[in-house]
Amino acid sequence: MTRSLPKIALTMGDVTGIGPEVVARALNDRRLQECCRPVVVGHPEILQRAMALTGLEATLTVVSSPADIDWDSSRIACWNPSTVELTLIPAGVTDPRAGRAAYDCLVAATHAVLQGDMDALTTAPLNKAALHAAGLHFPGHTEILAAEGGVTEFAMLLHLPPGEWIQGISGLGVAHVTLHTAIRHVPALLTVPRIRETVELIDHFLKRIGCKTPRIGVCALNPHAGEEGLFGDEESTLISPAVEAAQKRGILASGPLPADALLRRAIHGEFDGVAAMYHDQGHIALKLIGFEHAVNVTLGLPMIRTSPSHGTAFDIAWKGLARADGFIAAVRTAALLVHS
Repeated sequence: MTRSLPKIALTMGDVTGIGPEVVARALNDRRLQECCRPVVVGHPEILQRAMALTGLEATLTVVSSPADIDWDSSRIACWNPSTVELTLIPAGVTDPRAGRAAYDCLVAATHAVLQGDMDALTTAPLNKAALHAAGLHFPGHTEILAAEGGVTEFAMLLHLPPGEWIQGISGLGVAHVTLHTAIRHVPALLTVPRIRETVELIDHFLKRIGCKTPRIGVCALNPHAGEEGLFGDEESTLISPAVEAAQKRGILASGPLPADALLRRAIHGEFDGVAAMYHDQGHIALKLIGFEHAVNVTLGLPMIRTSPSHGTAFDIAWKGLARADGFIAAVRTAALLVHS
């Protein structure tokens, strides 16, 4: 039984946030134990502290590389590919050392998955300001992963499984044409190919999780879908041509549709996926109804990567208040994708 479980790398993210606590709580949860063989990528002393904070009574084994991991052992394996010393950094602060270490661990874990040493990657949140303070000018996880994976066509997708709030049988996946950028830059970043590629990535993901004929709604950029050009022409010049191009490739895409109505219709099961034009257009709706359960999946990578939808939560870091539901859901989604 154990041998068939996928090997999943778990990064702790920025150690001054809730990442280490969330990882430790997840390791102590049967839902994670039953779906994968984990290895924690990060500083072992930080992990030990998080285990003590959460009451996780387990033996930790420090390994120097993925090749040294005994995947059949009941001990928790911890691999630290970073040389940054983190033990004296206080909780809940933006620190370049934490940003550098989070980056080092992310890149090393990514390469381990790309090389086949592990099957998938689930990441705890990092802090973008700490990354920048360390001289690493990436907007976030997604862009680092795309650079390391050598891809230019990628997207962030938030997925909520079917349940009380999501009535579609395959849940709801919302991906974003643009991501970590200022709102004022969004219109200039929208292109017909970029919108079409996002729709295609959503379609591919939904088919992987068992949705045979995904129905994808495409958001308008402007209020009321532009009101026939009164509020802007991106709907007619960019979004409509992209939807038509996706339809010609056999995708059941509809739009552009006013985002406020579209997200409501999708939640009620009319659509399986939604292409949002920018970050908050998709994030707000899904986080409002399923903050603890939404899973972030990076589409377009030559590997599987998932994460919870929450951030570093400096305000509650290292206080024993963080929940692991989102992280566990992310690991379970990664395991599902390994077998798809």
